[in-house]
Amino acid sequence: VNPLITTPLMIICSRPRLEDFSPRIVEHPSDLIVSKGEPATLNCKAEGRPTPIIEWYKDGERVETDKEDPRSHRMLLPSGSLFFLRIVHGRRSKPDEGVYVCVARNYLGEAVSRNASLEVASEWGSGHTPRGLTHVTLCCVCAVQRA
Repeated sequence: VNPLITTPLMIICSRPRLEDFSPRIVEHPSDLIVSKGEPATLNCKAEGRPTPIIEWYKDGERVETDKEDPRSHRMLLPSGSLFFLRIVHGRRSKPDEGVYVCVARNYLGEAVSRNASLEVASEWGSGHTPRGLTHVTLCCVCAVQRA
């Protein structure tokens, strides 16, 4: 083999097909308040051609799902929605609470959903005060009827 002889490479450049279009979000996620340990779903649906790939981000960081880690409690559904088998929430660690967005991508571009917050419902009997609530005052008005 002569090192001075090179094989010509054929480079094929493809243009976008007329029927292809960039992604757009057709169902945005909504804010959720969920109890600890309960399942939850953040919905997201996108259109595009070719079909866009959906990724989720929480507080700006990519969300790891069962696709990357089979032990994950988060699943990316075929529709693009993010399903939580159970909401994980502890005193020191709150891995599911935060602000989420879904991003749909194909070779023509990307679309970003509106923000959706996922909050864990306060446990009233646990001695914890719900966020933003300093105290609760209960009052009762009784009417007395004279005979």
